[in-house]
Formats: sequence, C-alpha cells, structure tokens
Amino acid sequence: MDTFEGRTALVTGASRGIGLAIASSLVQRGARVVVTARRADALAEAVESLGGPEKAVAVAGNAADPEHRAEAVRTAIGTFGSLDVLVGNVGINPVFGPLMDTPLDAVRKILDTNVVASLGLVQEAWRAWMSEHGGSVLIVASVAGLKSSEGIAAYGISKAALINLTTQLAVELGPTVRVNAVAPAVVKTRFAEALFTGREDQVSRQYPAGRLGVPEDIGEAAAYLLGDGAGWVTGQTLTLDGGALSRGPI
Repeated sequence: MDTFEGRTALVTGASRGIGLAIASSLVQRGARVVVTARRADALAEAVESLGGPEKAVAVAGNAADPEHRAEAVRTAIGTFGSLDVLVGNVGINPVFGPLMDTPLDAVRKILDTNVVASLGLVQEAWRAWMSEHGGSVLIVASVAGLKSSEGIAAYGISKAALINLTTQLAVELGPTVRVNAVAPAVVKTRFAEALFTGREDQVSRQYPAGRLGVPEDIGEAAAYLLGDGAGWVTGQTLTLDGGALSRGPI
C-alpha cells in the first residue's frame, strides 16, 4: 500500500459519494486533505468522517467560480504546507434527453463546470505549487465519455473532453506532474440513483463482476494512480466498470 504521509491532497466534489471515498482512501494512507463541495453542512459531516480538522478541512463553494478554486488551493498550502495531490471530481448533469432537445445553455453549463473548471483547477494548483514541487493529478471521467450515452449525451461529451484533457496535461506537465483519469460505470451514489433504483439486480446482471460499483472501488483505484506505485503511469484513463464494456453496451 502506497503511503501519503506528509502529503496534502485537494479533492473536489468530496462531500459524499466518489469524492468522499477518494478522500477517505488518501487519509487512510496518511494524507491530509482539503475537500470541497457546494454545501457547507455536508462538508462539515465529511470532515468529521475523515477524522476532523487535523486530517481534513473544507472549503465550500462553486467549482465553476475561479475565486473558489483559488481559495481551495490557498487553503491546502496555507493549512497543511503543500499541495501534492489534486483530484478533480466535480461533475453535473442537469438534463436528460436527446441532444436535439437539449438547451444549449445547459450544454454550456455542463462543459463549463465539468471541463473548464477542471482545467482551471489544475492551472491554479500548477501555478501555486506543483510547477515547482511536482505532484500527481487525477481526473474523474466516466464510461459515458468512452461511448455514446443515450439520454445523457452532453454529460458524455464533457467526460470525453476530460479524457482527452488528461492526455494533454500529462504531456504538457510531465515530468514534473503525472496526470491520469478514472472512468467509472454505474456506481451506487446519489448522483447515479436514477440509473439503478428499483432495478439494481437487473442492471447488475449486465456486469461480468456481478454487481454495481461502490465508491470505495473508485477510492482504491484513485490511491493507486496517485501514489508512487504508479510512478511510470501518466496520461492514462483507467476504466472501472466491472467488465461491462468488455461485454458490450451497458
């Protein structure tokens, strides 16, 4: 198991679900974390679950707000003295339906929050710490970015952009910073409830692993990609889908 002793991580979208699981996985390995999300009350609960202020601090705000991103980076460096690990997990999907009926303002909002804000976060961390000291970045994409995604196409487009962003950043920031991504399929979180609620057994049968993902599955994979054991891994997207894409469409 990699150790993150003495390292500081910033994990966005970490009040629950995948983001919180990644933060927890890093804390279990010795990291101190800064967690962000929109709701301060949910973040307070997350900090408590991570071990309190000696292990974690929270910065509430909107990921699409440049000042919020800057505050989160400043908090990591100011509170814990470094910013060694960065996890971009924020993602929204406010619409469902065919692209031909999707308002363009909604598409812009999805791309701004999921893609532009992710790039902005990496830029902020690079300028404030990582360009001089190095580090490791993980972007949370989705299998929706690897294939057509009926009903959530705009979200899928944004995740495909993140997968390409990962390769671009890996080349541009190497060898100082490694950049990788994970692409989960359906994980049992509140965000994905509409995809399995009331039919979990039916959906699970489509996965060779025999079950849906849980946030801890992503947390463990994230710890590997962010840790020293993956020191020769950069520009890669690890598909976490219980074998679903090997079988065919989910």
